[in-house]
Amino acid sequence: QVQLVESGGGLVQAGGSLRLSCAASGRTFENYAVAWFRQAPGKDREFLAAMKWSSESVFYSATMKGRFTISRDSAKNAVYLQMNSLEPEDTAVYYCAAEQLVIPNLCPIADYEYDYWGQGTQVTVSS
Repeated sequence: QVQLVESGGGLVQAGGSLRLSCAASGRTFENYAVAWFRQAPGKDREFLAAMKWSSESVFYSATMKGRFTISRDSAKNAVYLQMNSLEPEDTAVYYCAAEQLVIPNLCPIADYEYDYWGQGTQVTVSS
C-alpha cells in the first residue's frame, strides 16, 4: 500500500517561496508517476506538475508560468514542489499523488488517473 505525506505548507507573503515535500512509503516508485495538484476553496482540483519517477521526465501546467518546479530524491523516496513568486491566487490545499504507469511513455496529468493521494498541506499567500 502506498502512503504519501505532504509537508512544508504554511503562510507566506506574496512574492515569497515555499518548498513542499511529499514523503512516500510502502514501495519504491520505479514505473510510477508522481504529481502535485492543488484545490482552492470552491474550485476543482488543479494539476500543477508531474514526473515519471524512473526517467525524471517532467510535465507542467501551462498556468504555472515557470514558477513551480517538481523534483524527487530517490534515496529519500520523496518528491518536492518548489514554488516561487507566490501570489494570493496560489492559496490552496496542495496534494501529492502517485500512480503506476500503465503506458510507460504516457504520464497522467488528470486527478482521476491517480489512485494514491496524500492528506494535503495548506498554503496561504497573503497580499
